[in-house]
Amino acid sequence: MSSSSLTTLNQRIAAKNSTPYLQNPNIKPQKFKWRSTIFSASIRGTSAPSFTCSTHRSISLPFRIRNTSGFNSPKASSNDAQFTNEFREPSFVEFITSERVKVVAMLALALALCNADRVVMSVAIVPLSISHGWRQSFAGVVQSSFLWGYLISPIAGGTLVDYHGGKVVMAWGVALWSLATFFTPYAAETSLLALLAMRMLLGIAEGVALPCMNNMIARWFPQSERSRAVGLAMAGFQLGSAIGLALSPILMSQAGIYGPFVIFGLSGFLWVLVWVSATSSSPDRCPQISLYLLSYIRNTTSVPSLLKNGPKTKQIIPPFRRLLSKLPTWSLIVSNAMHSWGFFVILSWMPIYFKMIYHVDLRQAAWFSAVPWSMMAVVGYFAGVLSDMMIQRGTSVTLTRKIMQSIGFIGPGLALIGLTMAKNPFIASAWLTLAVGLKAFSHCGFLVNLQEIAPQYSGVLHGMSNTAGTAAAIVGTVGAGFFVELTGSFKGFLLLTSFLYFSAALFWNVYSTGERVDFDETA
Repeated sequence: MSSSSLTTLNQRIAAKNSTPYLQNPNIKPQKFKWRSTIFSASIRGTSAPSFTCSTHRSISLPFRIRNTSGFNSPKASSNDAQFTNEFREPSFVEFITSERVKVVAMLALALALCNADRVVMSVAIVPLSISHGWRQSFAGVVQSSFLWGYLISPIAGGTLVDYHGGKVVMAWGVALWSLATFFTPYAAETSLLALLAMRMLLGIAEGVALPCMNNMIARWFPQSERSRAVGLAMAGFQLGSAIGLALSPILMSQAGIYGPFVIFGLSGFLWVLVWVSATSSSPDRCPQISLYLLSYIRNTTSVPSLLKNGPKTKQIIPPFRRLLSKLPTWSLIVSNAMHSWGFFVILSWMPIYFKMIYHVDLRQAAWFSAVPWSMMAVVGYFAGVLSDMMIQRGTSVTLTRKIMQSIGFIGPGLALIGLTMAKNPFIASAWLTLAVGLKAFSHCGFLVNLQEIAPQYSGVLHGMSNTAGTAAAIVGTVGAGFFVELTGSFKGFLLLTSFLYFSAALFWNVYSTGERVDFDETA
């Protein structure tokens, strides 16, 4: 680019100080590096800059691109089209080293802490029951106290996420649930009521985790990459179960029953410090992001980025009646309810199941229960890659979501039937590993579908479906305790869970869709 061209460009920019791209006339120049080309820019009115490629260099522009409506404006010239056509799918190396993978990695760590904090009680409940003389049914009540709080927060938390964005709400959520985890030992020493209250606070704070994850991924990833992003984040969620179940007995043997609570609570505070200082709520707020990646995200995602000084959602109170008037919403609610039922029954009761049925000690029972969650983390990522590949190769989004969800429900239903027939703990662990691993496919079904049918309401939709899931989890967790106390066996309850899996899969395949749903009018 010649010096005269740059002079002309600067003069035209100075004349446009009122445009939304020049939020601060005193802002320092920012350098955007291109790996293969240099570009010249021209500004037409309030549209975004257009770029013409020439040689291999990098230049500094005397402004930051802020409130853009996308680089492919209705009045774009052939140069704009040339720029847009150069967008390509990032390679694996570019994807895994990009700024957005840092975001999803931090989300995965948060979800790992989320699940580790909640499963500690699944291991600690055995010695606590012995020391306090609790029956199986009351142990189920103590376990479910976390879910009482989890029932309260998802809808309110999802609404806050849609209004304020995922970064701020997630930071507060992790801080509060880490505080609750850290003080659980002191609450238990005080009274049973204090212990239940602290577990409720843990549930209230953790209720915002998944809506925040959905919000952040919807803003940082296009639809063709969203399944693998969810797979990466949920891999952390499942590894948190494995870490919590595997490390808790070891930490308890070294530091007492409450050692794991203190360790995991302190880890959460450390995460908050890194999250606040190293991540951004949306791509256009990230100072480290390259211009190419920013352009790619803005032109391929359906969710607008949060603007620092721009308007938030139009209304704070979501249109609940219109959301509930559509059957695709109910397909999400039913699927989340069934997913949570199976998830919490397995998470809360499998250590006790292996102890009761196969007479293994607590540490072995925890290991048998931890292995399936590690498998779920691995399978979840590859299910996400497979789902994205299907969409990229022309399979409709609706069909892709139906296939993924069917595998995620019918597979575990069949595997639980096999679990009831296992004769030793190793075969039982194999069936349980298969059931939990196949559950990961549902993350590429209903969990991604939240962002597709209503991206502007993904947070509150997640909250609504999560509330239904939490209610189902409470019934399942407490019901399993009473069922075992009455019958002395888990087998009938596992068969009931299999039947519910098959029924939920049928409902999903009839009423779900991968297309955006119009919630502006009632059905």
